[in-house]
Amino acid sequence: MNRTTRLLVITGLLSLLLGCVTTQPVTTTEHSAASACHTSDNPKRQLVIDTAIAMIGKPYRYGGTSPGQGFDCSGLVRFSHNQAGIHVPRTASQQLKHARRIRYEQLEPRDLLFFRIDEKPSHVTIYLGEGEFIHAPSSGGRVRTEQLAQPYWNDRLYGIGSYFY
Repeated sequence: MNRTTRLLVITGLLSLLLGCVTTQPVTTTEHSAASACHTSDNPKRQLVIDTAIAMIGKPYRYGGTSPGQGFDCSGLVRFSHNQAGIHVPRTASQQLKHARRIRYEQLEPRDLLFFRIDEKPSHVTIYLGEGEFIHAPSSGGRVRTEQLAQPYWNDRLYGIGSYFY
């Protein structure tokens, strides 16, 4: 069984287990509601990752925000967070502007990696852990995972943010 198939099986099982979880929207100004996200076993964190992983293979579509139409990078981030009840702005630049900035040493699975493409921060991904992230790449691509250590990505990392407080 290849890595993608294993991830999809695990995602399906976790989705069944988490299916009864109810969530409330969390915004950047609701620090008391978001403070529960400090625990590493918070199901919202895992749901963001599981949702993104379940979208592997979906086509890239500029402006895309759903599995039916496909995703652009920020559409995948927003969709994955929305499934966990967490409001995230629509575009990569807005997501960067409103995210809580964190240092590389604080990087955890579910955090957002922002990249400079064409000399401006314009691409966003979801960190999965162990140097891997998931994203909707450019036109003609499909949602997939990549390694941060690849020179293309490593050289373009601009910042890290989170919508978990």
